[in-house]
Amino acid sequence: MTSRIFKFLPWLALAAVIFVTVSPIRLRPQDFASVDIDRAGAFAVMALLFVLAYPRQWLLCAILLVVGAGGIELLQYLSPTRHANLDDAAVKAAGAVIGSIVGLVANRMITRFRQPAAA
Repeated sequence: MTSRIFKFLPWLALAAVIFVTVSPIRLRPQDFASVDIDRAGAFAVMALLFVLAYPRQWLLCAILLVVGAGGIELLQYLSPTRHANLDDAAVKAAGAVIGSIVGLVANRMITRFRQPAAA
């Protein structure tokens, strides 16, 4: 059960990111952080969740999320109130890289803690 939920969370995050990216600007969540921090943070969290859920495919996850950052940015052309921007895609890709690295390190630490101590 936990494994299913753990693998569902990154996909839920991806759906949320796509919704927020493509939806009209008025539906975008408001907070106190800068827009770039929001973008990078969303992709970092999403990448972290994907790498934790799929530890053996961490590199594939990282590559797909970096490429996907550009693809998701291009989806903004579908919304008349949004505009795609290369700088925004770069910030999202940087967040994906950071989240992937944090996930990789976390997975390695988890693996070490699960191994029995040598006598």
